[in-house]
Amino acid sequence: MSDDFGFWDVIVSIFWFTILLAWISLLIHILADIFRDDTMSGGKKALWTIFIVLIPWLGALVYIISRGDSMNQRSREAAMERMAIYESQRAPAPQVSDELQRLAELRDSGVLSPAEYEQAKAKVLA
Repeated sequence: MSDDFGFWDVIVSIFWFTILLAWISLLIHILADIFRDDTMSGGKKALWTIFIVLIPWLGALVYIISRGDSMNQRSREAAMERMAIYESQRAPAPQVSDELQRLAELRDSGVLSPAEYEQAKAKVLA
């Protein structure tokens, strides 16, 4: 056997490693979907899991063919729930009119000079 590990051997190894990572990712997504599904009973979840663990290629293929549409729907619903949580926790962006009003109050109270007010106003409007 040769001790030389050439350029194309590295490329082929990278290709197969990428395929392996994609396969692991697919199995994780399928198993997560199985346990995310509220419509399936515990027994069905166990059977699908055993099927996918014991015969992974066939199990993954059959799962995607038989439940791929509902898998997509559950994934979309989970993403929408995460987005709703994010939106509820995010602070609203200040409006330009609110910023201008706050600057005017600072100018009127003497905190900002008229020149500083004009600079800050130009920055807000830019």
